[in-house]
Amino acid sequence: MDIKNITTLGALKKSGYTSKSIKEELRSNLINNLRKDKTSYDGILGFENTVLPDLERAILSKHNILFLGLRGQAKTRIARLTTGLLDEYIPFIEGTELNDDPFNPLSTTAQDIIAKDGDNTKIGWMHRDQRYVEKLATPDVSIADLVGDVDPIKAASLKLPYSDPRVIHYGLIPRAHRSIFVLNELPDLQARIQVSLFNILQEGDLQIRGFKLRMPLDILFIFTANPEDYTNRGSIITPLKDRIESQILTHYPQTIEIAKQITDQEIQITDKVKEKITIADLHKDLLESIVFEARESEFIDEKSGVSARMSISSMENLYSAIERRILVNNEDKGTSRLSDFWGIIPSITGKVELVYEGEQEGPYNVALHLISGAIKKLFLEYFPHPERSIKTDEKDPYGTLRAWFGAGNQIDLINNETQEGFIKDLMSVPGLEKLVKSRNIKHELVPTFMEFVLHGLTEFEVISKEILQHQMVFKDPLANIFKDM
Repeated sequence: MDIKNITTLGALKKSGYTSKSIKEELRSNLINNLRKDKTSYDGILGFENTVLPDLERAILSKHNILFLGLRGQAKTRIARLTTGLLDEYIPFIEGTELNDDPFNPLSTTAQDIIAKDGDNTKIGWMHRDQRYVEKLATPDVSIADLVGDVDPIKAASLKLPYSDPRVIHYGLIPRAHRSIFVLNELPDLQARIQVSLFNILQEGDLQIRGFKLRMPLDILFIFTANPEDYTNRGSIITPLKDRIESQILTHYPQTIEIAKQITDQEIQITDKVKEKITIADLHKDLLESIVFEARESEFIDEKSGVSARMSISSMENLYSAIERRILVNNEDKGTSRLSDFWGIIPSITGKVELVYEGEQEGPYNVALHLISGAIKKLFLEYFPHPERSIKTDEKDPYGTLRAWFGAGNQIDLINNETQEGFIKDLMSVPGLEKLVKSRNIKHELVPTFMEFVLHGLTEFEVISKEILQHQMVFKDPLANIFKDM
């Protein structure tokens, strides 16, 4: 029988349905998932051995939860996915504000309806997606917003005193009865407002305008916050933190591979665009390396964090840089180049908070510094160190390149050059193709790595790179000086 066909309290009783608290519900469904080895949080990557086990233990313990972590660490996303552990549908008494359980009516309105209609009381069914309430804590949030307030119009029209529960206009928390209530950025909530949550969390009391109301709300509270020491905006008061049973630390992706998976999962790029654009794994690794570099940079405030949104926005801009290039050249398909990475700079500068030294450098120069640092580290994963090559008795793999640039030659790579012209320019550098092929690089990736070598050698000052508005010039500046002399 479809439970949604049950429309009265009497029929609900005959069906054998038993009501559970929301925390019992979550616990029961999580136990079933664990026994079946079924994931409860699809799309959450990199937390399998850290955050998610802590979260599952908290749910099994029927705890309220506080997620502590820097921005862009999927705190809110995990909270939203927790609705997947709720029963698909639960019954409630129609005509009530608080999603009252037919077997355990909470509000005066629900109790009056049952007293009047008995087993004929009308029953509705609420889907789990409707059992989620989210609020961003801001300094202007009031107790009335969260808890509620006396409605003088109700009191006057019903001729009731202010102490009567029927004149209360309920806030977000009572309306989240039998639901998950998420309060984001908890430290931003004023201390006096945080105090109002004490009794709700522990004793189940509401205090409105001095009137105490016993209301054991059935809610799973999930709070999110940056670690207290990392923010000057506010803090979580100690008595409130003490009442939140489980505090779980989140973190950024710990490997490039996981970061790439998250980015690929989150980017908003149409299949049509993906079909005509190819981004080399080298460049995907580089993009994530730039973000890792940002999290360690002396120019960026580590306490504010570098969100995973930086990777996502940067990848979207990288696709767009390639798409623009192939549109300008009237080409059907395009492959990523290192020169396209200058198109992701707006995604970098808008996602980082600079310390004093970074402000002195300027956002654009900091972005260039991050790109350079990532290229330098990644270069050594594929090619030998240029400085060590000339300090040993072994043949210098960069000898031909050093000689060619040392003779005063240079190569100009135009940003919007056609693919044919791009490859032709790279092939004009003697020894460049041979060097790349000596590293057993796949044939179709040879031009990609040839360009990468040029950029890598500039980071080790074997050659120099001059960035102009529409092109990059690679040359040996010392050779030009001697030529002029």
